Amino acid sequence: MKTIYLLLLALAITGPLQAQSVPAADTTHKYENASGESTGNHHPFFKSKVFRASIVPAVLIGYGASTINGHGLYSSYSVHTDVRNLFGTYRSHIDDFLQWAPYLELPVVLLAGVETRSDRLNLGLVLVKSELIMLGSVYVVKTLTHIQRPDESDYLSFPSGHTAQAFLAASIVHAELRDKSQWYGVGAYTLATSVAAFRMINNKHWESDVIAGAGFGIMSAHLAYLTHRNRWGHKPTGRGIGDTSWLPTWSPAGGPGLCFVWRAR
Repeated sequence: MKTIYLLLLALAITGPLQAQSVPAADTTHKYENASGESTGNHHPFFKSKVFRASIVPAVLIGYGASTINGHGLYSSYSVHTDVRNLFGTYRSHIDDFLQWAPYLELPVVLLAGVETRSDRLNLGLVLVKSELIMLGSVYVVKTLTHIQRPDESDYLSFPSGHTAQAFLAASIVHAELRDKSQWYGVGAYTLATSVAAFRMINNKHWESDVIAGAGFGIMSAHLAYLTHRNRWGHKPTGRGIGDTSWLPTWSPAGGPGLCFVWRAR
């Protein structure tokens, strides 16, 4: 009688579980969409990181190129005339210094204890890589386009190197500190925009040069981040001398003990 009672109790417990059991999933068609075509694991290109990183630089460079000389709805020649009418012969060398100004935000916030997105080693690597990309691309395009500056000083007008440098620095600042506050990026891009304005006011660049220069600067920063792997493929664990810990060990000769472990950061 006791055996029958236990058997009934077991059936009462397992019965609902069996009723709620889920049949094995059919994975034979998991790579097919509703139409039956295989899609694989690929995402649409317009949702990829490469597309999102390239859309703004592409628009700026494309628009800048479309306004070279007298082309476009508001051409470089038209902007140059309006700027000269507004500022006359005014000149300033402040843009030579302002092009680096966005970078000044980084040491200030680090000294204030604000953490950047990357540790200092990886931030330095990204800076070096992005500068090399920007300098190389700007130099090549300047040489190939051979456009004369508004002041007729040389034929290296397109794109603006000062503007590219300023927007590169602003993009780095924005990428490193946007998780803390968007105002860091707003300040950096405001400084970069002022550099573009002064390059036209100083009669060193056309409208097309500074707009395309902004695109080259942003593009260089994006390429540096897209192609960078934290510390040669190992994600950094933080700052300082490293991670330390004690692990219990045992050996046939010495018995139980402790092992000191140090891992560089």
